[in-house]
Amino acid sequence: MLTKSRKELNKAGVRVTSQRALILDIIRQGHLDADEIYRRAKEKEPRLSLSTVYRTLRKLKKLGMVEELHFDEEHHHYEAKPSTEHYHLVCLGCGKVTELHQPLSNFIKKNISEAKDFDIAETEVRVTGYCAKCRQKR
Repeated sequence: MLTKSRKELNKAGVRVTSQRALILDIIRQGHLDADEIYRRAKEKEPRLSLSTVYRTLRKLKKLGMVEELHFDEEHHHYEAKPSTEHYHLVCLGCGKVTELHQPLSNFIKKNISEAKDFDIAETEVRVTGYCAKCRQKR
């Protein structure tokens, strides 16, 4: 039986390998950077190399299956291409990322497009602040 990742790779027309399917499965676990993806994948595929992870990430991005997110200057995070628009709340204290599913983009697209005579193709919103845990520490 094919996993969801294997089916998606097959549908995208790329060669399905156990490593690609594993990496895509791991990306679905959350907002992870390449090093964390590599660490988790290596536990299941000990012969996997970091360069394979990077090549696979580039390929999945090119296919539109994965998005590269920039929450901070230090490194990029990856997530499986979401089926619906969503936004990220990023804690400035601990770096925790929380997804926010709200129809904010429709408001932005309509009002800014009209106000600035600008045709918006895509929106990206990142909200920073402090999570409940970090607020208590402050």
